[in-house]
Amino acid sequence: MVQVSLKSLTLNEFLQLPETKPPSEYINGEIIQKPIPQGKHSTLRGESVTVINNVAESQSIALALPELRCTFSGRSIIPDVSVFTWNRIPLDDNGDIANVFTSYPDWTIEILSPDQNQTKVTNNILHCLNAGCQMGWLIDPDEKSLLVYPAGKQPIFCQEPQQLIPVPEFMGDFHLSIQELFSWLKPGNT
Repeated sequence: MVQVSLKSLTLNEFLQLPETKPPSEYINGEIIQKPIPQGKHSTLRGESVTVINNVAESQSIALALPELRCTFSGRSIIPDVSVFTWNRIPLDDNGDIANVFTSYPDWTIEILSPDQNQTKVTNNILHCLNAGCQMGWLIDPDEKSLLVYPAGKQPIFCQEPQQLIPVPEFMGDFHLSIQELFSWLKPGNT
């Protein structure tokens, strides 16, 4: 993450700025630019959205969205994957998905990039949990491990290939093992 040094801006002033590439987040009064996604990160993000939506969207349970700006509780962050339960998806006046999301996701998924600070990413997950998010995942592609943050409970470390990864209750019978998750990094295994 690259920290952009500007005069102190309010959240509303930040939201009026043009979007940057890669996008920037507003955290504790600071503007922090996210790193450009690389191969492993992009693959895990894309497959996560697809696999979750194959179950959740098809049953009108939830919707997984990649790189969605979520502005709530004094921050504007962009989780790698934001999952909103069906009844919490904001809609515009036409009944379409809104462009602006002013709430926390029900499930936030972050994928660690090589040049990303794990503490800052974890801080965003904790911010979501403190606002009402049900679960956070922090995926580390290099370590082939995952930290699960269930709301109000002790984090769970997952690294054993056959280990099933905990998911939010709203996902029902959705199951994913560590081995399945990281097999997505092998071309042709998706």
